[in-house]
Amino acid sequence: MYNLLKGKKGLIFGALNEQSIAWKVAQKAYEEGAEIVLTNTPVSIRMGNIDQLAEECKTIVIPADATKVSDLENLIDKTMEHFGGKFDFILHSIGMSPNVRKGRTYDDLDYDFLAKTLDISAISFHKVIQVARKKDALNEWGSIVALSYIAAQRTMYGYNDMADAKALLESIARSFGYIYGREKHIRINTVSQSPTQTTAGSGVLGLNDLMDFSDRTSPLGNANADDCANYVITLFSDLTRKVTMQNLFHDGGFSSMGMSRRAMKLYEKGLEIEYRDIQNKAKKK
Repeated sequence: MYNLLKGKKGLIFGALNEQSIAWKVAQKAYEEGAEIVLTNTPVSIRMGNIDQLAEECKTIVIPADATKVSDLENLIDKTMEHFGGKFDFILHSIGMSPNVRKGRTYDDLDYDFLAKTLDISAISFHKVIQVARKKDALNEWGSIVALSYIAAQRTMYGYNDMADAKALLESIARSFGYIYGREKHIRINTVSQSPTQTTAGSGVLGLNDLMDFSDRTSPLGNANADDCANYVITLFSDLTRKVTMQNLFHDGGFSSMGMSRRAMKLYEKGLEIEYRDIQNKAKKK
């Protein structure tokens, strides 16, 4: 512990269970000296173990649907009431695609599902920031962070319409980062995390294979949820006061790689197997 967040207060969206990155961020923030408030949808609160986390971090849970402005207004008001005034940071760790959950591929999307994907996974970020700004909820030099993924820039098989949502999420961070930064020195960034085994990510087609590939490709290997939490804490701290409007890759170097030696060896092995199969089929004929 470094007491990086001593005296700071923050609001954390999206903690569900021990697998959640938001759960890990909440624990790290508390360990680093911050006071926090936890929030999630009423359904998620019933499904998960967030009350256990609240007890551990000596705090409260305020239910809110981040797609509903009225819920967010109530959330911000109650958070400020709990803290006795303004606070310093917000984590947006929210993402869900009905198309992914229902197995609808990108070339066969249900557009009502797509609208929900964008609202839940990206537009909610805009709503959170807009409500916080209108209520003047954050102290100067505060920090807002949302979790993203490299599929916002590159096509990643199976990530589906969540890729569109992440691209929009990152755009919102840039656009609002200028406005909020100019007015209140509030910095807004997104963290593009390695593929991570969470409840939300488990529905992505081929996630285990994707995690294996990125781990083989990244010189440092995949960043796990604990690694991500450590990085997010630095963005909440005063050490990153001049970092804003950035999409920050936290992926062990994957985003800068083309092909690694480990991944190439696996590819070569696959080619050898494929070549033997072709030869065996030719002999049978």
